[in-house]
Amino acid sequence: MLTTSPKPTVETSISAFGTARSTVEGTPLSAEELQKMQAYWQACNYLAIGMIYLRDNPLLKEALKPEHIKQRLLGHWGSSPGMAFTYIHLNRLIKKYDLDMIFLAGPGHGAPGILAPVYLESTYSEIYPDKSEDAAGMRRFFKQFSFPGGIGSHCTPETPGSIHEGGELGYSVSHAYGTVFDNPDLISVVMVGDGESETGPLATAWHSNKFLSPIRDGAVLPILHLNGYKINNPTLLARISHEELEDLFKGYGYTPYFVEGSDPETMHQAMAATLEHCITEIHRIQAEARTTGLAKRPRWPMIVLRTPKGWTGPSTVDGHKVEGFWRSHQVPLSGMHNNPEHLKLLEDWMRSYKPEELFNQNGTLIPELKDLAPTGNHRMSANPHANGGVVRKALRMPDFRQYGIEVPQPGQVEVENTKPLGVFLRDVMGHNLTNFRVFGPDENTSNKLHAVYEVSKKFWIAEYFPEDADGGELSPDGRVMEMLSEHTLEGWLEGYLLTGRHGFFSTYESFVHVIDSMINQHCKWLEICRHIPWRAAISSLNLLITSTVWRQDHNGFTHQDPGFLDVVINKSPDVTRIYLPPDVNTLLSVADHCLRSTNYVNVIVSDKQLHLQYMDMDAAVKHCTKGIGIWDWASNDQGQEPDVVMAGAGDIPTLEALAATVMLREFFPDLKIRFINVVDLFKLQPETEHPHGLSDRNFDSMFTLDKPIIFNFHGYPWLVHRLTYRRHNHHNLHVRGYKEKGNINTPLELAICNQIDRFSLAMDVIDRVPKLRVAGAHAKEYLKNQQIECRHYAYEHGIDKPEIVNWKWPY
Repeated sequence: MLTTSPKPTVETSISAFGTARSTVEGTPLSAEELQKMQAYWQACNYLAIGMIYLRDNPLLKEALKPEHIKQRLLGHWGSSPGMAFTYIHLNRLIKKYDLDMIFLAGPGHGAPGILAPVYLESTYSEIYPDKSEDAAGMRRFFKQFSFPGGIGSHCTPETPGSIHEGGELGYSVSHAYGTVFDNPDLISVVMVGDGESETGPLATAWHSNKFLSPIRDGAVLPILHLNGYKINNPTLLARISHEELEDLFKGYGYTPYFVEGSDPETMHQAMAATLEHCITEIHRIQAEARTTGLAKRPRWPMIVLRTPKGWTGPSTVDGHKVEGFWRSHQVPLSGMHNNPEHLKLLEDWMRSYKPEELFNQNGTLIPELKDLAPTGNHRMSANPHANGGVVRKALRMPDFRQYGIEVPQPGQVEVENTKPLGVFLRDVMGHNLTNFRVFGPDENTSNKLHAVYEVSKKFWIAEYFPEDADGGELSPDGRVMEMLSEHTLEGWLEGYLLTGRHGFFSTYESFVHVIDSMINQHCKWLEICRHIPWRAAISSLNLLITSTVWRQDHNGFTHQDPGFLDVVINKSPDVTRIYLPPDVNTLLSVADHCLRSTNYVNVIVSDKQLHLQYMDMDAAVKHCTKGIGIWDWASNDQGQEPDVVMAGAGDIPTLEALAATVMLREFFPDLKIRFINVVDLFKLQPETEHPHGLSDRNFDSMFTLDKPIIFNFHGYPWLVHRLTYRRHNHHNLHVRGYKEKGNINTPLELAICNQIDRFSLAMDVIDRVPKLRVAGAHAKEYLKNQQIECRHYAYEHGIDKPEIVNWKWPY
């Protein structure tokens, strides 16, 4: 039964202390259940403190001594009691209703509040047998926490049941929603930190409830953990009025339920009643939608749990308030090795939980408490969805070769590179309508991927206008996820992949920087997982970067930045891949490879506009398999050493390098040019630095030991130097790329501004081939004049000269 409590006074309405105040009233717990849940919670809190402080004497069988305490005290106590409190109440409902549920811990360093119940329900010891459920195992369990050679203070990949580390705040809600897409029976409970709620990504992610189908998706139950403080400041949401906070979440489209207070007995009853009401409401919403077949947008429940920071910890230390204040955020007591009073306070604090009544002499949780937890895969720490590779099924893939284009001769036909990819993705989705989704921030049509709408529309469950039927491509059954928040989309995709499904994300190159840090975090997660035997491989994160820097002429300077590649290069070579396919057929080959792969972040750079096509499908597959290759048809050095090596990586740089090659051959018929194209950027690194790297012998054979190399690159030029600095011929490597020059330019003028244009490249060759430095003076004058003419033409007509726009490979 749902009732409304009497409104508290303004002074007490936002206090975390006192008898429970809750929207849902009731006392569903019997006296015995209440006593056991309180004891189980005490065991969790005891373990949380032990993780932060102890390296020995785990059961306090003797008085605490300085040598029992870690030298460095790391970890966060403040949010741990509230998270453990929630976790054990969820366990009760999992058992009662046979729920399929996982838990995401938003507060970053709150891992003690999760590790404790994970250990108590035996999952931890099953996966890590040396952390056994006895005194010796508990000692090792305590010591490893935030300790060299051990585990971090977040819910890292080593934590059973975790798919969300929380090391960087803001992504817990979007991750949670990603986990339940196409998971109709899963409930993901996400504990959202109130400090985390001040981040931009988290604020936007609340709108994810508008993208959830009650028919085919599971449910997310967000619990805002309002404990009032960050490191040493109040949190914003804890200091606004109760009414304003309630209105905020009603405005987001939720039905908020409040559980507030600090008195354990009444808080247990209030939380039990509220969670049960929310689970019942979720089941009601889903049953109604699945019975009627009508996917309307419901007001999903969410909970605001207001408890003191550092709940049940020391009230004051050295005369300063601790419990319910920012001083309990991290380590409430310090200086144990030289402060006997603090050591005594710690011992008294730990003994207040009565460990002798919770654990037997061996250090094992007593049976009557052990029975409170679910068993087997019903444990949130053992749920297969939280180890997504276990439930992952490979995609049913169409043959990408059937989507390619005919290329009778190189450099003659123009095609929009990404448009055939959209047709390929359409059929990938059509073959995999329960485990594959396409994500993009309002740009899939702009990025020429609109063929996907032929098999599945954009998901939309909000209001409709009549005009939406005219090209809106909206549907409550849609599987294309579009929202103008790269953060939220990336979070959805990560949650979707981490729970065993597949996805494809496309976005503009200039705005992919919005998710720099999220990609960083996902790369780090994957890298750690590679060293955890029980973590099964998940589908790769596939990211198409399009609307690239070289075709942003009308958008101006703000849309010109290829630096995302620099961010990816910094991550572990074991999990990162970067591809720059120059045409349609190479793009299709790369995309097929990426969609089949696991445990990588695959970055594909391909512009959406019309581009010349160079390779038929057979040649494209071979070229992509090698990752780098000499284009014989664009070279004239067969059977001898070249005078110069011309290389291109990226569609526009390759085009301009080819055009430069043609001019040089016309000027200097005896000049021997070797043309190289790079698809797999990491081929440039030595094989000792990246699994895809070329051996020095192969690199030397291809790029020569002593000839000048003119390398035209899609991104910032120094990135190529970073990758090749150890190569033998690096001193002869001259790289052109984006140099932060440009604004409202035609494509060629933008290239000229950054010196990646055909004229600049041809002059680079003249300057670096010894026999041309003097003999090529007349040619250089012609090339300079051509640059001036092209600029003047662009300023006069607003477009490039016809001979530039219509250029074709002439041989």
